[in-house]
Amino acid sequence: MNRTTLSLIAAAAALAAVTGFAAATAPGGDGDSAKAAARLPVERSSLLCPAPSTSDLAETAYTSYTPASKGSGSSGKAALSPATRELTDGTGSGKGKADKPVLSPLKPGRPVAGESSGAESPALVGSADGNLAPGWTVQQTTEVAAGTGRGLLGVNCSAPDTDFWFPGASTAKERSDYIHLTNPDDSAAVVDVQLYGANGAIKSDVGEGIQVQPHSSVPVLLSTLTDKPQTNVTLHVTARSGRVAAAVLAADDKLGGDWLPASADPAGTVVLPGIPKDATSVRLVAFTPGDNDADLKIQLASPTGRITPAGHESLHVKSGMTAAVDLGDVTRGEAGSLVLTPTGDSAPVVAALRVVRGKGADQESAFIPATRPVGARATVADNRAKGSTLSLTAPGAAGTVKVTASAGTEGGTPVTKTYTVKGGTTMSVRPPVPAGLKGSYALTVEQVSGGEVYGSRMLDVSDADVPGVPMFTVQTLPDDRGTVSVPHADQDLSVLQK
Repeated sequence: MNRTTLSLIAAAAALAAVTGFAAATAPGGDGDSAKAAARLPVERSSLLCPAPSTSDLAETAYTSYTPASKGSGSSGKAALSPATRELTDGTGSGKGKADKPVLSPLKPGRPVAGESSGAESPALVGSADGNLAPGWTVQQTTEVAAGTGRGLLGVNCSAPDTDFWFPGASTAKERSDYIHLTNPDDSAAVVDVQLYGANGAIKSDVGEGIQVQPHSSVPVLLSTLTDKPQTNVTLHVTARSGRVAAAVLAADDKLGGDWLPASADPAGTVVLPGIPKDATSVRLVAFTPGDNDADLKIQLASPTGRITPAGHESLHVKSGMTAAVDLGDVTRGEAGSLVLTPTGDSAPVVAALRVVRGKGADQESAFIPATRPVGARATVADNRAKGSTLSLTAPGAAGTVKVTASAGTEGGTPVTKTYTVKGGTTMSVRPPVPAGLKGSYALTVEQVSGGEVYGSRMLDVSDADVPGVPMFTVQTLPDDRGTVSVPHADQDLSVLQK
């Protein structure tokens, strides 16, 4: 094989690793394809963090972490820098690309922290390449001591895409929900925002053709898209051109606030992991985007097995209409996860939970969207020595995972522990803490054997700053997609030069 052939093979593998696209092998048998494909680390990742808060009291921590990955090389670079903050009419201010990075990670295996304060903190646009790209994760955690949406607001900064579903949003009078759209690219993106209520699509011209300028962010108040407030709506965000990251900042006058991340892609079976054991109220919101209705069986995966909540055995979701059901204190003192399974010929759905802790004036809320399994590896940053709770759910067969606590941002030695989750149950544990921890740390969860495992992390920072309020946030743990499948090049590609 000549040097030109080797170069072509290397170029094909690199292209797949950079784009996350797995090339298809020639017809001839699934067995041959499985043997030929290899998993290689991605070589470039993009993450975007929304503007954290409009409150002058907001204090925001950013924590970046990349797990060490075999085959990712010995060097790389990454940075998170401010984006241009825009108004909803498309005008911007400042030049975010020129600003000093908020975070500049140096190497895999050790988290890096940064911070900002006040209402003027911008959205962040970030990229990582080389050994800092595979599994790159950034957690944005904001504490707001008072006012609408006070509490702990947490979100995993997300990769850009073109299609997002947000069941669980609201245009009710007591809610101030904003969809934050952030564009990482050098050309403008054009985005459509559509709301669906209990009776179907909500007509509005305001949400069509929203322009998001390059390297900038646009917040849109959802209540401005309709004249009739609705408690439960599903938000659909699509990019006509370009791509964006999207997340909903939901603030309630009485229940605090948090980020509502996008649901996993529509699916027949849906898992929403990590309802706290002391949840006082749980609301399920579901939507089916297809032409057919969905009929779902509702079950709680408890520490001892699946149970069906009394009076809430099933949910019918009409096509194109948002369905919601209040499950009350469904966990009854035991941490659990909600599992929705189709009954009969049921259409795929997207779903999310709003979870409330506390009582009376001392209530705080968070959101748990439907998520993917942890897969090969899932990562969550900004864990503290106290206040982190890890929930692991095996909705089918029992599954075993390995959990690794990284070194701390200011020091510490990694620690690893293995957990086996019984089929149909949820395991809620205090995760391992690095030896000699200083600062915050990251957790990685890797599937070892058995059935699929789903996970989430709850971070609780209840303290004297807001007496009596259980300030918390929940982040799900989907596979970080740090590797892609690249077929083995077993044919002479030099023919492409002829």
